Amino acid sequence: MNLRQLDKKHFGRQGEPEDVVIVGNSADSYLTDSRGRKYIDFMMGWCVGNLGWGNTEIRAAARKFDGPDYVHPDYLYRPWVQLAEMLARITPGKLAVSYRTTGGTESVEGALQIAMAYTGRGTFVSIEDSYHGNSIATMSIGASDKRETFKNLLPNCHKIEPPLDHKALRKVETLLKKRDVAAFIMEPIICNLGALVPEDGFVRGVRKLCTRYGTLFIADEVATGFGRTGRLFACEHFDLEPDVLCMAKAITGGYGGLGAVITTSKIANAIKDDFGLYSTYGWHPRAVAVALANLRYLTRHRNKLLKNATELGQYFLTRLAQMSFKGKATVRGKGFAIGIEVKDKVYASEIGDTCRKNGLLVSAEQDVIMIFPALTVTRQTAQRGLDIFERSL
Repeated sequence: MNLRQLDKKHFGRQGEPEDVVIVGNSADSYLTDSRGRKYIDFMMGWCVGNLGWGNTEIRAAARKFDGPDYVHPDYLYRPWVQLAEMLARITPGKLAVSYRTTGGTESVEGALQIAMAYTGRGTFVSIEDSYHGNSIATMSIGASDKRETFKNLLPNCHKIEPPLDHKALRKVETLLKKRDVAAFIMEPIICNLGALVPEDGFVRGVRKLCTRYGTLFIADEVATGFGRTGRLFACEHFDLEPDVLCMAKAITGGYGGLGAVITTSKIANAIKDDFGLYSTYGWHPRAVAVALANLRYLTRHRNKLLKNATELGQYFLTRLAQMSFKGKATVRGKGFAIGIEVKDKVYASEIGDTCRKNGLLVSAEQDVIMIFPALTVTRQTAQRGLDIFERSL
């Protein structure tokens, strides 16, 4: 049997895999397949490889790791504290106490549990068609159409339809004033909705309403965190100080599975006797070693990387807006979270397939094409990738 046949027989996945067999030799903004063909990667693992592939400093930390094979969650381990200290230092507002997870779904699960434990409530408000993970709870706060497949999702989850403006804000207040909502949760910039940027007044207004009605504000920064939008965290575009923040993906740059959920000391102390987020492989010693190396590199080069994401991100938006799509296309985003909504699922899929055949990797899901370059991408590579994209329309 060839690889595709074996994959189909033994490997569980939704749909068919794309015709790209990845091997080693990935570097910066390029991936190499088994035939030796190089691709410009404008997906970076869907917001995972923010520092590009093959970062020598992070790879060295992985190779040099000589710590314990495993640490039981009840024991003390200095690198856990070092990572938690660093996250408290770089996240917005008064966030101070981190809980260990293995990835994004587990981080959001933990955030929902924190909100329920702290408020004593069981209702949530989120954005319709958003994505927050693949567990029953995280699918419950995501797109409503999941209920067609999974009949018993959590019932007390209300959805706010975009556009996220003053009208949507009034709908949020109608829900929150009942004082039974544990948390409002959203990505500050919603990646799977084509990098949807909410109105500034909506985000600031929801923050005020949450404070007024005793509801926690959870910021899901699993995809948007660590420089993706031109700020270290997308919350910073709105001066937003969330009560809970979820992280994963780029926290290790792709060199290990790790996530975190961080909250304030006030909330953590209030639930300390009743809440514990147990994770067998959360913050595995090897993953922590590469996370520390990744975040140290990001912190040291922060200004340069964020400037590149902001300035080159605008170059992407400008060029994309000038391209000729079939029908009306909406281009939007912040930094290197860029979406093109073409309102045609088949057309979006065709563009994605043609880009791949031409040597460019982008994300084409539903009627939206997403572009997530590395923060380290050069102007030359950006221009080359966009040239391929334009030829592929």
